[in-house]
Amino acid sequence: MIEPLDILGLAAGCCSTFALAPQAVKVWKYQKVDQLSLGMLVLMQTGCILWLSYGLFRADISIIWANAVAFCFIVYMLTKKIVDDRSRRQHESSP
Repeated sequence: MIEPLDILGLAAGCCSTFALAPQAVKVWKYQKVDQLSLGMLVLMQTGCILWLSYGLFRADISIIWANAVAFCFIVYMLTKKIVDDRSRRQHESSP
């Protein structure tokens, strides 16, 4: 049986996690990441890994689920940002 506190945790996790979805979809759709800060993405990824670890230690499905999904969104955007930044720098340094 799902407890009311679990429902609260899952609802909070859905809101926090899926707040990243529109940005990830925008990156996928337009293939542009200039508007994203590398520092913000790295910090978000670090926080997500820490929360996921915490959730695993506590065996809290709300924390685990929300941060596992958020991790996927952030990894996609961070990878795209790093690849695009490297590509741009290579093109700028080419004669």
